[in-house]
Amino acid sequence: MGMFSKDIKTMDDLFVHTLQDIYYAEKKIAKALPDMANKATNGELKKGFEAHLDETKNHIARVEEVFRMHGAKAKAVECPAIDGIIAETEEIVGEVDDPRVLDAALIAAGQAVEHYEMTRYGTLVAWAKELGRADCAKVLQQNLDEEKATDKKLTKLAVGTVNMQAAE
Repeated sequence: MGMFSKDIKTMDDLFVHTLQDIYYAEKKIAKALPDMANKATNGELKKGFEAHLDETKNHIARVEEVFRMHGAKAKAVECPAIDGIIAETEEIVGEVDDPRVLDAALIAAGQAVEHYEMTRYGTLVAWAKELGRADCAKVLQQNLDEEKATDKKLTKLAVGTVNMQAAE
């Protein structure tokens, strides 16, 4: 089903479809994070990816909770956006020989993922509120807040050390 499929007729349909999209994305991210952690040479970055894997598993559980709360089946729909971000990451990471530059590339990839997730969760929170589902919005807001916090940690690490080391 495409983003603007004929199966999406109402705001509720759109909400559920976007929930299915982020469900797929979170599961793909959970599969990609261990590889990113293994490739990271900066200890803080490696630990950050490992910690975010645990958070991502919680995000998946929360999305499943929202499906239940909303009376919809927990189902993933393919998300070409996250597939593209992950494919691009794998391509770039495969081309970098300098470990310091690799860490900078991994942070950039991590932030691309975070920004995608922030857009999806921000939209879902707003739509849940419009649909009168403050309960769903509250659960989704937890994921959004954690994605924002991870993005800030990645920025701090990039600006504080990794980018300077990569530029040497």
